[in-house]
Amino acid sequence: MARACLQAVKYLMFAFNLLFWLGGCGVLGVGIWLAATQGSFATLSSSFPSLSAANLLIITGAFVMAIGFVGCLGAIKENKCLLLTFFLLLLLVFLLEATIAILFFAYTDKIDRYAQRDLKKGLHLYGTQGNVGLTNAWSIIQTDFRCCGVSNYTDWFEVYNATRVPDSCCLEFSESCGLHAPGTWWKAPCYETVKVWLQENLLAVGIFGLCTPLVQILGLTFAMTMYCQVVKADTYCA
Repeated sequence: MARACLQAVKYLMFAFNLLFWLGGCGVLGVGIWLAATQGSFATLSSSFPSLSAANLLIITGAFVMAIGFVGCLGAIKENKCLLLTFFLLLLLVFLLEATIAILFFAYTDKIDRYAQRDLKKGLHLYGTQGNVGLTNAWSIIQTDFRCCGVSNYTDWFEVYNATRVPDSCCLEFSESCGLHAPGTWWKAPCYETVKVWLQENLLAVGIFGLCTPLVQILGLTFAMTMYCQVVKADTYCA
């Protein structure tokens, strides 16, 4: 009976971790594609230039793949050491995410102020050599969200030392339209506009945020259950 339970948990855990590993492969692939085709895509921070969408996806994908591989190997070989390693790694990630979430909600106002200051500093790198990712990111955000600057379009005046904005701020895009009068530019602040968009899509963000820890808890449950079953089977055989 103990052996039958062990086999059932073994194949369930293997299937779970195989999907986990494949998901990591997908995330890693998207990250590599972004890095190869878009440069440091979506790098908005001047303080953390390496904190780009591509780099985050590559790191996350590689880490998920490594954890999934350890889980698959531990399940198929019924190895207590690998199962315990998988459990501890997943638990570490879970606790880290929980800590970040608590700190984020506890210091939301401070994070808001710091983020806006950092983004404004990042504007000075717009259009400069070696900052294609940041330039593309701002162009996409301002075009898609119909906004201009972090707090308002005057943020760009300090960057250019003139009354002008990037062409992506224009109501109707044309070459050098950023040199025209302010009446031809988007007035909405990008920081608040994106923040409102996230709040409006809170359900989708919340579902994703809820699914992630649920999947991790499921993985932790599988790992500990199988670990206990392997210990029982070893004791029974002995």
